[in-house]
Amino acid sequence: MSSNHKDIRSYQGITPQLGERVFVDRSSVIIGDVALGDDCSVWPLAVIRGDMHHITHASDYNPGGYPLIIGDDVTIGHQAMLHGCTIGNRVLIGMKSMIMDGAIVEDEVIVAAGATVSPGKVLESGFLYMGTPAKKVRAITDKERSFFTYGAGNYVRLKDKHMAAGYDQPF
Repeated sequence: MSSNHKDIRSYQGITPQLGERVFVDRSSVIIGDVALGDDCSVWPLAVIRGDMHHITHASDYNPGGYPLIIGDDVTIGHQAMLHGCTIGNRVLIGMKSMIMDGAIVEDEVIVAAGATVSPGKVLESGFLYMGTPAKKVRAITDKERSFFTYGAGNYVRLKDKHMAAGYDQPF
């Protein structure tokens, strides 16, 4: 398939499952064991690989691997990498941040731009984390807490505009 349109691929007999009103930009790729809920959006040049959890990442240390689980009202910044981790609800993940295998980000957390969350680390609900490795900096403010659902809702509205303009369709 051309890199100029969305690419949704089955892998090992498993096809990505998309909820209602999902926007997948035509330049993105989704592979294998991926389930996206209603009103999700996958933005330009994003790659979501569901080929690794059960197949490629098995090892003697962790035979089952780690799935990637993302909760509701989560905003993920540009160039962020989420790898075999669990993200709670109402979370903001900053640009170019990295969250590694087995890490857990509880509900209502901000991961600052460029932060690296080490494998297996748990980020406690209600705090801002910054740095490499990510460290708890301070409690989030009420204003920041209100942004979680506002920001996610804003992306739903933006996604709808992109779908109406046909940016999810091949060239």
